[in-house]
Amino acid sequence: MIKKVKYQDIDFEKYKKCLDISVQRKSYAYPHYLDVVAGKGSWEILVKGDYDAVMPVPLQKKMGLQFVILPKLCQQLGVFSRFDNAEVNQKFYDALCKHYAVWYYAFNDVNILKTDLVSRKNFLIPVGNYEEIRQKYSPKRKRKLRLDQEVLENSERILVTDFSEIRNFIQNNSTGVEGQDLDEFILRFEEFHKLNFVKFYGFKYHNKWINMIAMYEDDFSAILLGTFNDKEFVKLSGACVLIDDAIRLNVEHRIFDFEGSELPNVEEFFRGFRPELKPYHSFSNPKSKVIQKAFFKLFS
Repeated sequence: MIKKVKYQDIDFEKYKKCLDISVQRKSYAYPHYLDVVAGKGSWEILVKGDYDAVMPVPLQKKMGLQFVILPKLCQQLGVFSRFDNAEVNQKFYDALCKHYAVWYYAFNDVNILKTDLVSRKNFLIPVGNYEEIRQKYSPKRKRKLRLDQEVLENSERILVTDFSEIRNFIQNNSTGVEGQDLDEFILRFEEFHKLNFVKFYGFKYHNKWINMIAMYEDDFSAILLGTFNDKEFVKLSGACVLIDDAIRLNVEHRIFDFEGSELPNVEEFFRGFRPELKPYHSFSNPKSKVIQKAFFKLFS
């Protein structure tokens, strides 16, 4: 039987143990991660048996109505268990749809379901030897990593620790995100940074920041959460160099996760590092249906 467990009733020791031994293990599902991206108390779980399988469920509330949607910086969740089982996963899917008003939810890249869902792209580099991995880079990527002598002499790559510098650079060099959404991204980055889970690596050219990347790092995965570039210096390939540095520092003991993307130009950029395509599946509901279901749940 699958039961709904509210945040305050979660047995976190059993929950984390289930995640640790699961074949689908993902950083996004851990309490410290969801507490930052969804907020403490703003997520709960579906549980099978005595934490034999679990599914985290992030929640948002607007105008008194509660619904399920994956928060920013959380790409995929789904079912976590010792063995992946399509029938069990389907029961979790059914329970999710029964108990909640779901706006958008994504299962992880291991989960198999009987229901047809939307396939989305993600790219990973498995743990391996860095030199062997680098040899597989595309010819174009290898060329981009060979910096001109002038750039080499006047640049440096630095672990950025002053969050005020990080905040200023992100605010001035974010593409496609602005206003409240950008503020929320920065707030989450800052919380992760304080917890020592996210590191920012920067590329300086003539003492000016021109690129930064945000890397989430734990004991088994390294996730590229963000890439930020000064448009005037894109041709210097600082972002390529920083990502290659991050791969070198992590890939021999952590899975390297590019976290997407569905955007053709970003996908092409990531593919230059020759990662493995790891699709995952998601579903969403129309806003009108979500509001109707959330309203019904409010009074049921």
